[in-house]
Amino acid sequence: MKVYSSEKIRNIAVLGHSGSGKTNLLETIAHAANVNKIPKLSNNVQMTYSMELMPVEYEGYKFNFLDTPGYTDFSGDIISALSASDAAIIVIDATDPMQVGTEKALELTEGIPKFMFINKIDNEKARYKDVIEMLNEKFENKIVPMISPEFKDGKFVKLHNVFEDFDGLDEEFKVQAKQAYDALMELVAETDDEYLEKFFEGEELTPEEINNGITIGIKRGDIVPVISGSTINNIGTNEILEAIKNYVDPNYIDGEKVFKGTVFKTFIDPFVGKISYIKITQGKVSKDTEVFNLRTSNKEKISNVYTIRGGELIELEKAFAGDVIVVTKITGLNTGDTISASRNEEEDFELSFPKPQIYYAVSPKNKNDEDKMANVITKLVGEDPTFDYFRNNETHQALLGGQGELHVKTLINKMKDKFGLDVNINDLKVAYRETIKGNSDVEGKHKKQSGGHGQYGHVKIRFSKSENEFDFSEELFGGSVPKSYVPAVEKGLKDSMLKGVLAGYPVTNIKAVLYDGSYHDVDSSEMAFKMAASIAFKKGMEEAKPVLLEPVMKLTITIPEEYMGDVMGDMNKRRGKILGMESNGKGKQILEALAPQAETFKYAIDLRSMTQGRGYFEMEFDSYAEVPSSASEKIIAEANKDK
Repeated sequence: MKVYSSEKIRNIAVLGHSGSGKTNLLETIAHAANVNKIPKLSNNVQMTYSMELMPVEYEGYKFNFLDTPGYTDFSGDIISALSASDAAIIVIDATDPMQVGTEKALELTEGIPKFMFINKIDNEKARYKDVIEMLNEKFENKIVPMISPEFKDGKFVKLHNVFEDFDGLDEEFKVQAKQAYDALMELVAETDDEYLEKFFEGEELTPEEINNGITIGIKRGDIVPVISGSTINNIGTNEILEAIKNYVDPNYIDGEKVFKGTVFKTFIDPFVGKISYIKITQGKVSKDTEVFNLRTSNKEKISNVYTIRGGELIELEKAFAGDVIVVTKITGLNTGDTISASRNEEEDFELSFPKPQIYYAVSPKNKNDEDKMANVITKLVGEDPTFDYFRNNETHQALLGGQGELHVKTLINKMKDKFGLDVNINDLKVAYRETIKGNSDVEGKHKKQSGGHGQYGHVKIRFSKSENEFDFSEELFGGSVPKSYVPAVEKGLKDSMLKGVLAGYPVTNIKAVLYDGSYHDVDSSEMAFKMAASIAFKKGMEEAKPVLLEPVMKLTITIPEEYMGDVMGDMNKRRGKILGMESNGKGKQILEALAPQAETFKYAIDLRSMTQGRGYFEMEFDSYAEVPSSASEKIIAEANKDK
């Protein structure tokens, strides 16, 4: 592949709902650019589960297309692709204009130059006007149908370029085309004071001024071009390429500055190893270049510079700022890292990913694969920062979190296919706690005689509720318990707190005051006083109204207004409490709520069902709260049935 200078490179993320035709669009583009001789087109939905790079050379330009997943579970790959892109193409299915993936794409590309590609325009079910109406509602007066369809008797005839002559057009369509042209000229004029002055004086703008104005308007987000077409019939393909070539301004500095680039995506290949995708933000790079990881300060070596197409690595002699390159086998690079030929450079853009929406407990089917599972998942989680993996020491479960059920199951399938690792998926256990609501005053005596030295420890302890996890003090007088045994009493209590009296869960928020007791000159020992403390603890818990506590989570839920009633009603059924709500200013409401963790494990699935995939949330631990007695009895019975 040729080497391209910065001004000849365009990085374009392609987004849209699953089945809208993103992959087909790229296949037809590849065909138009003679990359594929026969495009592999299909009317069937082709699921893309991860970002894919497709470099295309066309009329002296290099287009790095980044195909992104259409399913919202894989938003991490969309965020990665957008971070490396100069602009985005949002593919919209004309037969179903407002799909969840379309809404998500519009949200994620806010502030990013974008083109709308209305696909399937020649389909008899196409609803072109509905799509334009939807886009106008979203972008107000910024939408410009630059390549629009002409229909006759309800059937698609051909495409019309906004700059073409209106003569010969059907009268109704002529009005629409003229309106689109006038709107575009007004938007172009608003990009420059001189242009605006000429516009108001009725003077025509030159082709160069129009081109420059469109480029500036797109970059600012003041102009959103709409191009219609049909991927299955290769309609509109050249038009979208021409629009990107002419109106996207990458504005990078190539050979004048030291090399710098950011890793925006990593993949693990069982044979090749780690594959890192890097957006060059300044300078140039070639093989055998030494660089510094600005996060770790470690020195790394780029042995070869590649691009990749259809899984095949293609070596490049060198690459300039603005290009997307691939490097292999640099294990120290992670998504979000910035590398540079100078350790004194500053890091580039920071990638921000959504937190996991759902967690599952995972365990290897073969118990000997525990270490292998941890290593494999850690590697794969490095590919996609929207996953999370850790071991819960309290429940002794390995937890894998992701954006949804499909997201997690895709990773599990990848474990099996790539690394031959089979795992089980289980529900999460709740990390319950136990505490007391009342007070107690008890004694614990450990006395044992077994020939020779016996064992003797005797304590009197008052128990009550505490704001702290554990408060211990002593009010001894007269030497009833020697001071040397007090630490043993405290240790005995702490050890006992690991298992409560109700269901064996850890105990918290306990205050214990050692105020009396007795000892034996010969038979007393630290062990005896630990045992005495343990006996006292059990009695003290039982007499002080023990209760079960459950973790309560704080949820921040973002939903469209129309689903507010359903979501609030559902939260009440989960024993939840609504804390408040406010608009996010983008047509959605943000709900804050508290809910028991036990009621939230599958909330991602249920929220998606309630909102048709349009709702999402973030969740974090808030506090522990008492479990209602009806639920507490079931939990205690379940915990004790195997004892």
